[in-house]
Amino acid sequence: MNIHEYQGKEILASYGVRIQRGIVANSPVEAVAAAKQLTTETGTSWYVVKAQVHAGGRGKGGGVKLAKNLQQVEEIAEQIIGMQLITPQTSAEGKKVHKVLIAEDVYYPGESETSEFYVSVLLNRATGRNMIMYSTEGGMDIEEVAEHTPHLIFTEEVDPSVGLQGFQARRIAFNLGLSGNAFKEMVKFIDSLYNAYIGSDASMFEINPVLKTSDNKIMAVDAKVNIDDNALYRQKKYADMRDVREENPIEVEAKEVGLNYVDLDGTVGCMVNGAGLAMATMDLIKYAGFEPANFLDVGGTADAKRVETAFRIILKDPNVKAILINIFGGIVRCDRVAQGVVDAYKNMGDAIKVPIIVRLQGTNAAIAKELIDNSGMPILSAVEFQEAADQVKAALS
Repeated sequence: MNIHEYQGKEILASYGVRIQRGIVANSPVEAVAAAKQLTTETGTSWYVVKAQVHAGGRGKGGGVKLAKNLQQVEEIAEQIIGMQLITPQTSAEGKKVHKVLIAEDVYYPGESETSEFYVSVLLNRATGRNMIMYSTEGGMDIEEVAEHTPHLIFTEEVDPSVGLQGFQARRIAFNLGLSGNAFKEMVKFIDSLYNAYIGSDASMFEINPVLKTSDNKIMAVDAKVNIDDNALYRQKKYADMRDVREENPIEVEAKEVGLNYVDLDGTVGCMVNGAGLAMATMDLIKYAGFEPANFLDVGGTADAKRVETAFRIILKDPNVKAILINIFGGIVRCDRVAQGVVDAYKNMGDAIKVPIIVRLQGTNAAIAKELIDNSGMPILSAVEFQEAADQVKAALS
């Protein structure tokens, strides 16, 4: 579950991480009020107006701007709120901005130059350990740094059984070229950031940039956070941070009815039971020369109502040109699934305008194929994987 920058900063602050302070606003009027309050609390006279959407690269799309007075705060907030923000991490359509964060100016003059760093905490699945990735090249896309200057990216792996050790945090501060108070601040920052990552059951905390201010303080100027969905049952205060307006509406609807659905870019809709079979089915579609339009796991029950719901969700994607149903009848009998498909097709009438290919294997598979073939519905049945692939290819050729 992705959350907004201001929400990620709230989590960081609760674990003792120094953050660039800010107040969220839903309108230009609220933005001006937030700026006035921020001046009272922090003394700042310049403000950063930041679009709050679940995407990186907001500055490149015009979603992050500096305001030097209250009038500019209002003007910039009016420009950003309601805009379709297009960044390198959004679709061509972009994302609508519903709110902005009015943040304090932290690039003030002082005894030393400011510096920007990149720091993230995530799981290294190859080693089964948490990993802190960091670089002196903060403020840039880490992908560009990795491509052009990979020697400037460092990693520190943390054994989850013992946690982050003091020498590791000190090594990170040393590799970032820090000394004196900034060194001590970075050690504390890394320790608190790692605690926030563990304590919130996050799958990623990305801070870009981490700023060394002109008076040698270390703070998070941004926060990109992803909370592990599987942990939300014990992280209810973070579950409330979910903003469904930022999510794919089809995926939101599927989740509400208990279907595991992930939207993809292809043309062949998939309805499968079991994640492993779903992955194999997507491989089958690619083998046939096409791309899957979705991942959809209907689970252990596939009655008429559930199949009909799955049909309606898949068909909300206008790119779907055919649907492949691939069910293994272990927990659920194949004949019941076949009857569910036929009944759902009848109930939906003319709503289904694309070819349907059904492959059922397992308990009562032969009876299921007979039900499909004798239904009078324009549904194609298959027995083998290759046969299903050939029928998908024939339907779309």
